[in-house]
Amino acid sequence: MPVSISFSRLSWATPDGRFLLRDLTLSIGPERTGLVGRNGIGKTTLLKLIAGELSPHSGSIAVTGSVGILHQTVQADPAETIASLFGVTDALRLLRRAENGQASAEELANANWTLEARMASVLDDAGLEAGPDTPLATLSGGQSTRARLAALVFARPDFLLLDEPTNNLDREGREAVIALLAGWRGGALVVSHDRELLETMDAIVELTSLGATRYGGNWSRYRERKALELAAARHDLADAERRVAEIDRKTQELVERKARKDRAGRRRRAKGDMPRILMGMKKDRSEDTGGDNARLAERRRAQALEAAASARQRIEILQPFSVALAPTHLPAGKLVLAVDGVSAGYEPEQPILRDFSLSIGGPERVAIVGPNGSGKSTLLALVTGELRPWRGSVRVMTRFAFFDQRVSLLDPSLSIRDNFRRLNPGADENACRAALARFMFRADAALQPVASLSGGQLLRAGLACVLGGVALPSLLILDEPTNHLDIDSIEAVEAGLRAYDGALLIVSHDEAFLDAIGISRRVDFGEARP
Repeated sequence: MPVSISFSRLSWATPDGRFLLRDLTLSIGPERTGLVGRNGIGKTTLLKLIAGELSPHSGSIAVTGSVGILHQTVQADPAETIASLFGVTDALRLLRRAENGQASAEELANANWTLEARMASVLDDAGLEAGPDTPLATLSGGQSTRARLAALVFARPDFLLLDEPTNNLDREGREAVIALLAGWRGGALVVSHDRELLETMDAIVELTSLGATRYGGNWSRYRERKALELAAARHDLADAERRVAEIDRKTQELVERKARKDRAGRRRRAKGDMPRILMGMKKDRSEDTGGDNARLAERRRAQALEAAASARQRIEILQPFSVALAPTHLPAGKLVLAVDGVSAGYEPEQPILRDFSLSIGGPERVAIVGPNGSGKSTLLALVTGELRPWRGSVRVMTRFAFFDQRVSLLDPSLSIRDNFRRLNPGADENACRAALARFMFRADAALQPVASLSGGQLLRAGLACVLGGVALPSLLILDEPTNHLDIDSIEAVEAGLRAYDGALLIVSHDEAFLDAIGISRRVDFGEARP
């Protein structure tokens, strides 16, 4: 029987009763399918429902075949190793005993002699240099993602469920994930905002508040189809709204014409020019005609309003946040950052950066690129003052704002609104609320505690608090800013940063993002640490 995943009128609500998914009906076959939608729409929840980690409130899920899920973030148990992640600890222990001549004949017959070679092959395909005994706690975020993905592939489920598999991965890691999925022969449902990865999909499923819709083809094909659908829906909406306006205009004209005729009739009756019985007949006929016209106009108006509502329903009112930045007036050529001959690290005699120099002048846009562990985050720690250099100097000659992946400039114990007022003491309440609304934190949403926000909401809140203010810093330092944003939000940030007239220092593995914001210079740390 062909493997498949299907939903029938699937609904799920949060504990407070807010429906996140409602009446989803869809089937997914054994292909590579990208699952897209804005932050908070329910993509991760849908994966958990498929995996059986959550139960639907109503409707049903039918899964033909086995599934394996890759979560966004998993805390590693200090005692867990690559072998335990793969579920082969006992099988490897048996092989060790066999190698030492300590296994019984029955155990030797049951030994999996190809196990280590198969593990090594799948780890190599995932681009991870690690052995079975490597503790997971010693792996970086990117390495952990590769290890968990390799373990999934090793288990060979019928369906892979992957939640943001390229988050925290460098260029090599992203290419490894893309290559792995290209060779995968089962089904895969991939939640991602990585446009490069989505270009390799066989189909795209878009999840919105209106439901789930499947589009055949990759990301570019989906965008083309989506643009055509939205254009058609907007045309239908505009046409229906024109008809409503036209009916209202004609109805008003009929009302005014009838009022004029009624006034003329009253004047004639007052003069006594017409027999009383004839006047009564004309009056009754006029009232009947007026009533018929009113009912006809109301029916036509109701039909036009229904058409408008139908067209509007086809257009999800997303209103992605806008990033309209105030000018910094940073002069061209003005030096804003100077890193001179710096050596630094975290362990004595183990420098991560050695004799490194970098300067940024005027509204330059500099991207720091390179593999995980090459020193990119160390450089940002030096620039922001979190880390002191062993040798050399670091000078920042202007105000700056730093967005790390934890958005630590925000106080988690305060609300978004209180963080904004703290970071922008000159802004009054109206300016605060207007700025937060532009970033989709309207009304009570602005009062959410920062500690309760998702990754995407957290970054959006940080951007709102810094970029929504009047006095914008002349230097923005961004560490993987697209990791938790949905694609509409990424494109909104791209549009805002393209218009920003200050200097940018960005660490990112998202080449599409770097190209979109017009990076003027790349500093490639490469495989060797600078």
